[in-house]
Amino acid sequence: MTGPVNLREVEQAARALLDRVRDDYFAGGAQDEVTVRGNESAFARLALLPRVLTGAGDPSPEVTVLGERVSMPVLLAPTAFHELAHPEGERATARAAAAAGTILISAMLSTVAIEDIAAEARKVSSEHEPPIWFQLYLQPDLGFTEAIVRRAEAAGCRALVVTADSPALGRHERNDRNDFHDLPPGMNCPNLREQAGEVRNVVLSPEISWRHLEWLRETTSLPILVKGVLHPDDARLAADHGADGVIVSNHGGRQLDTTPPSIRLLPRIADAVEGRVPVLLDGGVRRGTDVVKALALGARAVAIGRPVVWGLAYDGEAGVTKVLDLLRREIVNALALCGYADPAAVRRDLVEEVSWR
Repeated sequence: MTGPVNLREVEQAARALLDRVRDDYFAGGAQDEVTVRGNESAFARLALLPRVLTGAGDPSPEVTVLGERVSMPVLLAPTAFHELAHPEGERATARAAAAAGTILISAMLSTVAIEDIAAEARKVSSEHEPPIWFQLYLQPDLGFTEAIVRRAEAAGCRALVVTADSPALGRHERNDRNDFHDLPPGMNCPNLREQAGEVRNVVLSPEISWRHLEWLRETTSLPILVKGVLHPDDARLAADHGADGVIVSNHGGRQLDTTPPSIRLLPRIADAVEGRVPVLLDGGVRRGTDVVKALALGARAVAIGRPVVWGLAYDGEAGVTKVLDLLRREIVNALALCGYADPAAVRRDLVEEVSWR
């Protein structure tokens, strides 16, 4: 194998290529970045307790998520502004996700229009429609929100992912120091373009509530997942209000600093929904063993954000492909060593909390 042999080495290679301002934008989080660090370190405090002589056979990492059969329990989380990492931006990301046979959750704040993202994914697979979900910030202007939803539907997106943890923008002190608050000339967010051609600014409003989720449920027949769920009561409310899934997420530590690591809250969320809807997780996943731990604690699959951007910055489409290949290889290896062949069969007693000395 040439080049990076794990995600951390992809990160190092990417950061050597990115200028400091863009690197800070992707790497940074809110305020003291306690949650950014905690998301990763929490996985290290969980040990795997493997079973032996199970006779499970060769692992297959394939799973089903909301009816979609995907190649492994790893989705691409919605991350904004991919053209800051590579000139092809989300076009390259879409092709890599389609080639890997997994789901791209396309960001509302992408630098490529959802129609073009879907078209790039289709170039890779002519036999079937590559699965793309669309991440949505519900806007106070419901007419504008509906227009965006209709574009996602027309582009062939198969689910909507509502980011619910953003009533306001988190304070990013790295961006403040760099005076980085706008995209460079020539870049914009075409999903926010109105018919008249003007590109709107996204509105983050503390007025967004469960009422808006109910409105969305009545507006579209697409499955809806609520992303940014940390409290068990909110997981129950999401299911009560028509959500088809929840994503345990603290926005990668980019919103409210000092929220707990996602993986620590996952078992409570899984217990709260009692199997009514599938539970996914993002935040801090850097190894195949991290993925297996999340499966054991109740996740159907995980989503990765920053590693995708690292791959993109490192080597465009090929870099994202490398990130996904590395994770797939590690997942298969971890399942085999833990005594499992089927990711869906992983049990909670596989994980033990430890204090390394």
